[in-house]
Amino acid sequence: MKKLFFLLCFSSTLLAQKKDGFITFFEKGNGNQSATYEETIRYFNTLDASFETIKMQEMGLTDSGEPLHIVTFNADSNFSFKEIRKTKSIILINNGIHAGEPDGIDATMMLFRDLALGKIKIPKNIVLVTIPVYNIGGALNRNSTSRANQNGPEEYGFRGNARNFDLNRDFIKSDTRNTKSFVEIFHLIQPVLFIDNHVSNGADYQYTLTYIMTEPKKLGNELGTFLKDDFNTALVADLKKKKTETTPYVNVWHGTPDDGFQQFFESPRYATGYTSLFDCLGYVVETHMLKDYASRVKVTYDFMVSAMEITSRKAELIQQKQLANHNQFKAGNKYTLQWKIDSTQVSQIPFMGYQGGYKKSDVTSGERLYYDRKIPFTKYIPFWGEYQSEREITIPNYYVIPKGQWTIIEQLKANQIELAQLKKDTIIQVESYSIADYQTYKNAYEGHYPHYNTKVNVKAETVAFKKGDYIISTDQKGVKFLLETLEPEAIDSYFNWNYFDAILQQKEGYSSYVFEDLANEYLNQNPQLRVLLEEKKKTDKKFSENPEAQLDWVYKNSPYYEKAHLRYPVYRIMD
Repeated sequence: MKKLFFLLCFSSTLLAQKKDGFITFFEKGNGNQSATYEETIRYFNTLDASFETIKMQEMGLTDSGEPLHIVTFNADSNFSFKEIRKTKSIILINNGIHAGEPDGIDATMMLFRDLALGKIKIPKNIVLVTIPVYNIGGALNRNSTSRANQNGPEEYGFRGNARNFDLNRDFIKSDTRNTKSFVEIFHLIQPVLFIDNHVSNGADYQYTLTYIMTEPKKLGNELGTFLKDDFNTALVADLKKKKTETTPYVNVWHGTPDDGFQQFFESPRYATGYTSLFDCLGYVVETHMLKDYASRVKVTYDFMVSAMEITSRKAELIQQKQLANHNQFKAGNKYTLQWKIDSTQVSQIPFMGYQGGYKKSDVTSGERLYYDRKIPFTKYIPFWGEYQSEREITIPNYYVIPKGQWTIIEQLKANQIELAQLKKDTIIQVESYSIADYQTYKNAYEGHYPHYNTKVNVKAETVAFKKGDYIISTDQKGVKFLLETLEPEAIDSYFNWNYFDAILQQKEGYSSYVFEDLANEYLNQNPQLRVLLEEKKKTDKKFSENPEAQLDWVYKNSPYYEKAHLRYPVYRIMD
């Protein structure tokens, strides 16, 4: 009955809009149709031409060859972000990063129109910015079949972009033009809140709306606690007033949610994982794939309005928490590079689900999972929403990067990291890393074969740096970005994303018959090394039976072995 009432109300709203003009493609249709990329851009151009409060701008290229756009709504008709930030908080809304999940595209067109017409009152201290369609290549690749689990719309875009990258895995590695343009937009705007609109996959349940909130501890103690205990509590309550029930993203892929689930962890490869590195609050809206499209668009709209209202009410507090949060990430303090779920911290949350079970498959020889929507339930289930530190390091005062590592320098500059260059050749006492161990995925993942389980050896040494080499202070806003990218053991470090793979290959070697004489001469000159060699033969049976390994051991412990092999070319200064 409630659903029927909602649909009647929503239908009457659509009819009213048709009388007012500025009707979106979605509103003109049957409730199960989404605007194309061209229709979306054309619509926002119309709003731009019709209202002084709306401005659309081209902001860099995408892999499709088409430009990325931003659309800004400011009641004051001022579109200088430098000026806006002096008195207002900016919210950035991203749509269509997975172009087969277009709910946000249609909902945001309606929201900006309603703000311009005054049907929704925007708080005086808020400015909204949207990227209307982020994955333009995917949006142009329309079909009706690639989202096999999804209930509408009739046509939609594809998950991969023009080069088949999943853009929601690209924020640290920046392989695509889309990401490079997003980085420019993000740092120009400097939003306090980022919303990324999606559609879920996974289990079945009663909710139309779920969400992923930036992991609080990763965000930082001050800001993260505020997000979890204050902002999110108020946001969920406000949605409830709008008759929109919600729950954390149901992170369940095998079985049913009845036994509970854990908070999704968005490392910096993901959109909100990236934005959190700059103390920006983040949400991923995940509408439920099996709900009808009109209902999904409606709750996405509701979420954006509620988020706007809560951000307005708490704008000063957000600013205070951002400033306080920065104090946690100072040189000498600990920083977590790897997290794991804290299995001891479990809460019981109310959950509105459906009874699930298994029955014989009509397709395979096994059993299949099914949900019975005739048997809904509301009960408390376990939720693991706390993470704990698994690997941490001490934050250095500075990093030093040789100027030859220009690919890294370009990435840091793009992310507004403050850099300085040595004015003359300089000898500096540093901590250096050598790569002690790592594993590499056997299958391609987003254009890479990433590393994982990386481990380093640390050594204090004096290194001669050249004029023009870069020295980077960690006392800056982008400190977390520096740590996540430059520390090899971080999950999404530049090392793990293959930026430094050249150091993994030994460039020089030796012919055994030549090096035998050199090796013997070197051992005669360094008898202590010969003692170590003989001891290793006695204690390591495999080594003692392998003459090639023995000669290689001498080589790698001699000055003939190249220093660059496995030597990580980023250095740390601790004070």
